[in-house]
Amino acid sequence: MLTNVATVLAGLIGAGIIFIGVRAFRTPRAAVDFGIPGTPTEDRTFQAWLTVKAVRDIASGLFVFILLAGATPHVLGWFMLAATGIPVGDALIVLRSNGPRTAVYGIHGATAVVMLAVSVLLLLA
Repeated sequence: MLTNVATVLAGLIGAGIIFIGVRAFRTPRAAVDFGIPGTPTEDRTFQAWLTVKAVRDIASGLFVFILLAGATPHVLGWFMLAATGIPVGDALIVLRSNGPRTAVYGIHGATAVVMLAVSVLLLLA
């Protein structure tokens, strides 16, 4: 039962990160929600870097689905644990950029906590 909940949550995380990547492609203005003040969404060079991030987000989400389809919960748990470093790093980037604390803790920090909890559930399965 716990394994099923954890795998569903992992799938939702995978879908969420794919959504974020697709959204960055379609609406560069969405990058403002990341939390870095003064994000130059109209700048073409910034948009190119945002596209790089979008591709990585989409690939990260797809990795989750590949592991859901072909790996054990334990392997998925290790992947999710390693991937927890991404929102932790994002939180530190926003914090270092004097971004809003709501983005640091409410978006990136909360994502890291959820991913850590899902990782633990999968590793204990």
